[in-house]
Parts: sequence; C-alpha cells; structure tokens
Amino acid sequence: MERPERRSLLDDYPAFDDIYCSLRALRRMPKAVIGETRRAVELARRFNREVVRPRALELDLRKQEDPDHLPWDLVEEADRWGFYTMFIPRLFGGGGFNFPALSCVLEELASGCTGIANLVGVHYLGVATLCSSWNLRLMNRVMRDTVDGHRNGKPCLISLAITEPDAGTDVEEVELVRKAKVSCHARKVKGGYLVNGRKIFISNGHLSTWHMLIAYEDLQHPETSTVMLAVRNGTPGFSFGRQEHKMGQKACPASELIFEDCFIPEENVCFDVRQGNAEVTPEEIERIIMQVIDYVVSGSRAGVGAFGTGVARGAFEEALRYAAETEVDGKLLVNHEWAQCLLAEMYKNVAISRLTYMETNYANSLYGMFKALNYRPVFYLMKLLPRPVFDRVLQPLLDLPAVTRLFRKIYFDWQPQAFTRRTSGWASLSKFAATDAGVRNCQLALEMMGRAGLRHQGRVEKHLRDSKLLQIYEGTNQLNRLNLFKCLIAPKVPQARVFEE
Repeated sequence: MERPERRSLLDDYPAFDDIYCSLRALRRMPKAVIGETRRAVELARRFNREVVRPRALELDLRKQEDPDHLPWDLVEEADRWGFYTMFIPRLFGGGGFNFPALSCVLEELASGCTGIANLVGVHYLGVATLCSSWNLRLMNRVMRDTVDGHRNGKPCLISLAITEPDAGTDVEEVELVRKAKVSCHARKVKGGYLVNGRKIFISNGHLSTWHMLIAYEDLQHPETSTVMLAVRNGTPGFSFGRQEHKMGQKACPASELIFEDCFIPEENVCFDVRQGNAEVTPEEIERIIMQVIDYVVSGSRAGVGAFGTGVARGAFEEALRYAAETEVDGKLLVNHEWAQCLLAEMYKNVAISRLTYMETNYANSLYGMFKALNYRPVFYLMKLLPRPVFDRVLQPLLDLPAVTRLFRKIYFDWQPQAFTRRTSGWASLSKFAATDAGVRNCQLALEMMGRAGLRHQGRVEKHLRDSKLLQIYEGTNQLNRLNLFKCLIAPKVPQARVFEE
C-alpha cells in the first residue's frame, strides 16, 4: 500500500489571494478610477511645476534659519488647489476622488519635496484615523468643517496625535502598546473625558484645526483602554508646545501638543469600545482596538510608501538631469555605460517601489478601509447623485446611532482576520521597501554627482535628508518587517511568535 505523500508546512504557500490582490481587483475596480487618477496626477504635476519646485529650497533654508516658521502660505496655496478636500468622500461634502489616487498624488509631490508633500499627506492621515472609528456623526461634522474651511479660504486640517515622549513605535502595535510607557491619560468624567498628558512629533500639529487624539483610560493596560477623541483648537486645557528642529522634511512642522485638565465632551468622543456595549470582554476590546489601528496604518503606510517612491524618483531625476548635462572624458556622462547602469538601477528602485504601494492599494480596495467606496455600484452612486441628495437626504441619517453601529458591525465584527492580515502585511512591505529604496537612490545619486550633489541647489542632499525620516515614522522599518512576518509569513508557521521578546 502506497504511503500518502507527506505535505510540507509550506504547501500552498503563499496563498493566491495574498500575492495577487491586483488580479482580483481588476474585475471589481470601476473603470472611471483610471481617468480620475490621471486627473489627480496631472493636477499634482502642475502643482509641482508651479509651486513645489520653485519654493522647496527657499522654504528649506527659511526653516533652517527660523525653525519656528510655519508655512501658512503653502498650506493656503494647497487649499486653493483643492488638495485638502479632493479625497474627502462626496457624502461628507468633499471632491470624492478615489482614495488609492491619493498615493499617486503623494508620489508626485514628494518627487519635488517630501516636506511639502507631507503638508497634504498628513492631513489625510488624520482623516483616515477619524474614518477608522466609523463614528459617522463625527466623520460628517469634522470633514464638513474642512470643506467649509476650503470654501471660506481658511484651511481646516486634521492631524493624528498618537506619539508620546516615552512611547513611539510601540503605540502602533497592540502587542507592543501593552509594554509601552504611555502617559496621555483620559479619565472618564460626567459628560466626557478629562485629558492630561503630552503628544510629540505630531506632523502638521501647529497647522491643524482638528486633532484625532489617542489616549488611554488605564495607563497600565493601554491595550484595552484606548480611546480616540476629537480635539478642536481653542478647547480649554489644550495648547501647542515646541516645534521639533528636524534634519529633513522641514516644511512640515513636528509639534508638541499639551493637554492640562482638557475636557472633551461626549459628543467629541470618536471611539470608545465600551460605548453602548458595557458587556464587551477584554479580549474583544483588544481585538477591536487592533482592528482600528490596522485600518489606519494599512492606508497610511501605503502613503509613506508613495513618499519613498517620490523621493527615490526625485533623486533619480536630478541624477539623470546632471548626467545629461555633464561631460566626462570628452562625452556626456549619460553616454558612459557605468552611468547608464547606475541610472537603470535607480529607475528599477522607483518602479518596484511604486508597484508595492499600488499592490497595497489594491489590497485596501478589496479588503480594507475604503473597500465600500470602491464597490462599483457605490462608487458610481457617489459620483452621480446630486449634492442636494447628500445634504438633505443622506446627511441626517449619519447622525443616527444605528448607522454608526451598522458600520462598526461590518468593519469590526464581520471583517475576516485574513483580510486584515493581507492589508496590514502589504502596507508594511511597501513602507519599508519603498522608503529604503528612497534612501538608496539618494546615495546613488550622490555617488554619481559627487560634490555637485552635496550642494543645496542640487536638491539631492535635501532629498537624502528628507528620506531618512521616512524610515522612522509610521512605525520604524524594523517594526514593519516584523509586522510583515506576523501577517504574511507566521500564519503558516504555527510555532512562530512575534513581538514576544
């Protein structure tokens, strides 16, 4: 009798759906997404030509001389071009461009200046954090505030306030936050929360009107006591502290936010697992909090991958420009084979980086936060319905607690774990692969250009300074490697343990 063939641990690995998100997305993706993305990219390229490149070096020097300078003029210019509302869904009064196109826009802007690109990208990190709560009433209120600011010529940006003085990367993983030294305390009081603590390195902090604050009811057990609060400028007890003096991405301020007996009313509580569900177990609380965090980082890390792609492309384009204008040994540098090989390597880094964030966006469109908006009937309904229908018919429905409960049921309770692993794993892959490629291309450009690359006006040294920060925020690249292992490798290896040291 023949013995049955012994199956390997890695038989059927990797899973088809884990590595071919793009193929599955093709049949579902609305065709209009292509034209819409093209229009968004064309707008970003024009903004680069007319605004970013002419002003990037000047702003970099200005911030070097005066670290407390705030680039309000650039924020107002970006708002006039519509960048702060174009990706807000039409349901909330925005332009309704598809969210995956945001990554393409961020690549374009980052190819000119990653700091200026971050003035736009970080706003949508705040938007994504707010949306991850699925508090439809607050989503409608805050995003319509941004839309009203655009109409009135007074930009209304949204930030994410999560990083603390003694807890950086740890707060982005539930497995690590239980060990983190968090200190931003939200004490439940009658009618809301009383907050005390500080947040640091908050991108766009001084420039934002709304701040999505992550705080903790129990500082000893933050993994089961996380709350998300919406804090508006002018709230008593809330103030701005210092700006960090950064090496790169100077255009985008990194701010300290201070909370001293800051009362946040119940109406501004975006997310508290116990809201309307007092019987929820600690295990369920931890699972839902992890789900909220994963929704945010699965989208935001794709954006950081786009930043990395953009800075890699910016360095490549400066090196190519230099090679096309510089003679070495009697002929243009671009005609030397060693230079052609170097430029080909840099182009490869850009192309592969772009593929990683695009694949992440396919995963998010199928399984992540904006899957509902990319569902073909919903996509076209959002495009074709007249605005009065949103304002007079749909908007009142968003205030109903039942609508928020329904969406939370869909996105928290009915979300398969495999979907979350897929989006989170790909987001981490894009984050560390593309940002490492950005640093590498800057180094290669300097290798080709020599002293010319070190001059400020050559732009490459600025791209290198900008690129280093990309390896740190949105979770360090080391953490993202571990998260990729946890999400896409460890499930096939039962004995594997992650984040346990």
